[in-house]
Amino acid sequence: MQFLHLIRLKNAELFYFGLICLILSVVFIVLSRVQDIQVAGTNAWIKPFKFSFSTFLYAWAMACYCSYLPSFNLSLFNWGIIVLLGFEIVYIAIQAGRGQLSHFNLSSSFYSIMYSLMALAASGATLLTAWVAVMFFKESFPDLPDYYVWSIRLALIIFVIFSFEGFVMGSALKHTIGGPDGGAGLPILNWSTRFGDPRVAHFIGMHALQVLPLLSFYLLRNKWLTFLMAALYVALAFFTLVQALKGKPFIAGRSISKVTENKI
Repeated sequence: MQFLHLIRLKNAELFYFGLICLILSVVFIVLSRVQDIQVAGTNAWIKPFKFSFSTFLYAWAMACYCSYLPSFNLSLFNWGIIVLLGFEIVYIAIQAGRGQLSHFNLSSSFYSIMYSLMALAASGATLLTAWVAVMFFKESFPDLPDYYVWSIRLALIIFVIFSFEGFVMGSALKHTIGGPDGGAGLPILNWSTRFGDPRVAHFIGMHALQVLPLLSFYLLRNKWLTFLMAALYVALAFFTLVQALKGKPFIAGRSISKVTENKI
């Protein structure tokens, strides 16, 4: 509760935006259990759940990190993120309720425009995050441990790189390599268990934003160990990307595939 109180004091806008996204993620996962709307062979509500929960984690992490910057236009960043990512979640949820694709949908001029707008929104949010990364390299933080500051810097860089990695899927108009979208996948995450799936690297890389600072602050507590962990983390993300580009699944297994097909 003290941690939540501190986030709210540091950045009320992102705190409440993240809270709304968390509540929406609960609503979407419940809907996935009570409604059997299918999109591309999977439950339609899984995608808005993943986007809203991921945005919740992002919003609270950035609320914390941005508060360390002494000279930063916090309001511009906050409302840029709220508008851009909020737009994505709302549109994805509307399309899920209609049983329609949100991403890779070029079936009409309207859907093509909306898909392009989502790409612009994601790119805009990534560029705003890159702006924060630049500020972290320009500023000094005498009151923070150096290993923690470097963990945030490295996490921001990794996030930006693997956020733009999403264009691998966008350019192909699908998230499965070597086979069609949909079908057997890991529970909830829905990563393909039969074909390559760049979403694995996308997920791992973007969530460096939470993983690296937490590990550095609470466990590693050393700058060079933080660098080593960041290197290993990037290596893992790139390995899963190369694996996906070769058409190989992150985790393969018939038993997993059958269970997932029955549930989703």
